[in-house]
Amino acid sequence: MQRQWSLQAPGEPEAEPGGEELCEQEMERLCLSQQPVRVLPYAMVDKRFIRQLREPEGVKTSCWQQWRRRRQTVGRRLGEAARRLTRGCGLWEGALYEIGGLFGTGIQSYFTFLRFLLLLNLLILLLTSGFVLLPLVWLRPPDPGPALNFTLQCPGSGHLPQPGVSKFNNLLWNVFTGRAFNNTYLFYGAYRAGPESSSTYSIRLAYLLSPLACLLLCFCGILRRMVKGLPQKMFLGQDYRSPLSAKVFSSWDFCIRGQEAATIKRHEISNEFKMELEEGCHLLLLQQQTRAQRACHLLTYLRVNILIGLLVVGAISAIFWATKYSQDNKEESLFLLLQYLPPGVIALVNFLGPLLFVFLVQLENYPPNTEVNLTLIWCVVLKLASLGMFSFSLGQTVLCIGRNKTSCESYGYNACDYQCWENSVGEELYKLSIFNFLLTVAFAFLVSLPRRMLVERFSGRFWAWLDREEFLVPKNVLDIVEGQTVTWMGLFYCPLLPLLNSVFIFLTFYIKKYTLLRNSRASPRRFRASSSIFFFQLVLLLGLLLAAVPLGYVVSSLVLTVCISQSQASSRAIRRLRKQLVWQVQEKWHLVDDLSRLLPEPGSGDSLGPESPVSRGSRPRSFCPGFPCPGSPGPRPRRPGSSLEDPRVARCLSPRP
Repeated sequence: MQRQWSLQAPGEPEAEPGGEELCEQEMERLCLSQQPVRVLPYAMVDKRFIRQLREPEGVKTSCWQQWRRRRQTVGRRLGEAARRLTRGCGLWEGALYEIGGLFGTGIQSYFTFLRFLLLLNLLILLLTSGFVLLPLVWLRPPDPGPALNFTLQCPGSGHLPQPGVSKFNNLLWNVFTGRAFNNTYLFYGAYRAGPESSSTYSIRLAYLLSPLACLLLCFCGILRRMVKGLPQKMFLGQDYRSPLSAKVFSSWDFCIRGQEAATIKRHEISNEFKMELEEGCHLLLLQQQTRAQRACHLLTYLRVNILIGLLVVGAISAIFWATKYSQDNKEESLFLLLQYLPPGVIALVNFLGPLLFVFLVQLENYPPNTEVNLTLIWCVVLKLASLGMFSFSLGQTVLCIGRNKTSCESYGYNACDYQCWENSVGEELYKLSIFNFLLTVAFAFLVSLPRRMLVERFSGRFWAWLDREEFLVPKNVLDIVEGQTVTWMGLFYCPLLPLLNSVFIFLTFYIKKYTLLRNSRASPRRFRASSSIFFFQLVLLLGLLLAAVPLGYVVSSLVLTVCISQSQASSRAIRRLRKQLVWQVQEKWHLVDDLSRLLPEPGSGDSLGPESPVSRGSRPRSFCPGFPCPGSPGPRPRRPGSSLEDPRVARCLSPRP
């Protein structure tokens, strides 16, 4: 007996006679269709029935059809496994689902961004280890020789104990400053390759090209993710708005069974509605503005931007002088504190700068969206400008960029003869990375946690105003982008810095999750996942371009050095050839002199006996066959019948091939 079609719900009136014909036509179409059953918009019971209709009992499918169906199933499962692998092997899936349901997709996208950076750093580490570290360990000679230990002779690279400090504290301080790892593969100085004449693999070339390859790979990954995260409204137009009725009737997931999952889903739908209403209010305010209001808004906008620009200039000037002072006073007794002076000033600038930006913007009574966007843009500029000024100031003090040699002697610039500056730059970037992570930990457990405990413990108007910390997605994104930019800048000087940054990102995920769930409150401003992802990738791309500038400068030093060295080597080779040519000419001249001494004078016959000094001085001494004779007198005309026309002499004086 044929099974009845189950699209008709129980209790509904029976279908008209024409409906049975339509149902039979639909069933016949489904039986003859090649569309996979899993993509059909029917219930599971109906899909099983359609599969039975396509494969009735007693009819066996061919081996080819079975193999093709099995191959499709295996390919689909492998594709799903590959997608899970690209998402980080399912790393933090449960935590991301919980965060997205409770706080919205905007905050969830920040934690997804952390996972993306973790995978990116692991990929960079894999490339560096595969192309540089493992070949170096495999091809390194067993006895490198004492000549390769030149980095230990440079000032500042050794582990000199600080006076008045215990051994444990001295070791701990060396770990924080990077001096404890100076002779390890963490820094540039430990990558000492032997002669490469016996090997077809050039470790030096791999070390030079691997940072460039890593930056190119990161650029492609960021660009792909940025294009994928472009907001759809950019292509649909500004007037396009998805109807709220579609979200009301199609947002709920009817597969949810647990109470906790249902609560998370309700929060997610509520956050979506809040974002829609906020965007609608913002568009309505923009449409209601007059021309005079827009002109006034433009003038105040320019004034605020000029003031904020002056603040940014002052901030990056403070970073420049802090870095210069730290490098100038390396031998002072306060060197332990001066080690972290540049990272401390950068952190202070990035903490006070946004507060001043918000204060200036709030004085003009901007709309909330304009206020947030303006502050966010200047925060991005401040972050990237501070890192750019730090790298420039470090290059000026370490490499004497834009300065003469006389003003650089106080930094040990000429004493090291360019042998230790890579380690010095790597140590500074290492300290900056360490300081950023320590600042994240300290802010989470020494500021956010006590603030939450005080707010919960006490009541009053002040504590109600203070409230819990607001979890600001842009601020956290800029912090993590700063750390990633420092990692990219250190690929040449500190090749294993991505490993350290991977550990920091892994720990930062759990620290930020704890801060969000326990110590913070969600921001009243909602962010869409698409807009957030696009903004994150854009800032990350700017950081990548900033990190590529000093690396490109170093590579172009290296390229120019190679070209100049080749030119000098060619000049030396030309000078050697000229000297060899002169030597050969002189050798032939001495040969002519010796032969002319042995040859008889005209009229003395063919005997080769001894000759008198008078006859020796009367012979021509300028005969130099085929070659110029520098400094020699010009040749005299030969006398007829001279013995130099003898074929035996001509054969002896002919130039050698």
